[in-house]
Amino acid sequence: MPLNLMFALPVLFVLAFVQPAEGKVYASRKQAISEAFPTATRVTDETVYLNDGQFERIQRLAKARLDSRILRLYTGFVDERVIGYALIDVHTVRTLPEAFLLVISPTGQISRLRLLAFYEPADYIPHVVWLRQFQDRFLDPDLSLNQKIHGIVGSTLTSQAVTSSVRRALATYHVLLEKRTAANSLLSDKD
Repeated sequence: MPLNLMFALPVLFVLAFVQPAEGKVYASRKQAISEAFPTATRVTDETVYLNDGQFERIQRLAKARLDSRILRLYTGFVDERVIGYALIDVHTVRTLPEAFLLVISPTGQISRLRLLAFYEPADYIPHVVWLRQFQDRFLDPDLSLNQKIHGIVGSTLTSQAVTSSVRRALATYHVLLEKRTAANSLLSDKD
């Protein structure tokens, strides 16, 4: 038997019995954004191009890598008052992507976190109960695994990916939105 074939047979045998991961989409972008701001009188959709300083500052605050300098930001309003911001974060868990909707309050807390799509094996999907620990969290040192965030047994990579996603969203708030929120609040107070 040729040497190449001898090494290839075990790999081919394993590949014959391994089932591919079946991805699932739980909500479309449009559906997710409408659910993010159910009381909004309007929602704006803005594409933000991060400059070098913003890109580096978000990564430093988040202690997580950004995959792109382009962000899509949604802002919910009731009349002229901002009621929240939303981002959709798509990232790789192990080798396949997952997507989350992250809604941030005007005060910089996570107000909603929703799984939109998951392409890794279903055994690694983060449960809704586990996701609740991110509710009302600010970006601080406790927002990390083995601090105030408990991991998922058997799904370490999922736990890390979701925690990094939340940290990126909150860091984005601090770099891009905190001053905008303060300015909007001042305008609302003058009315």
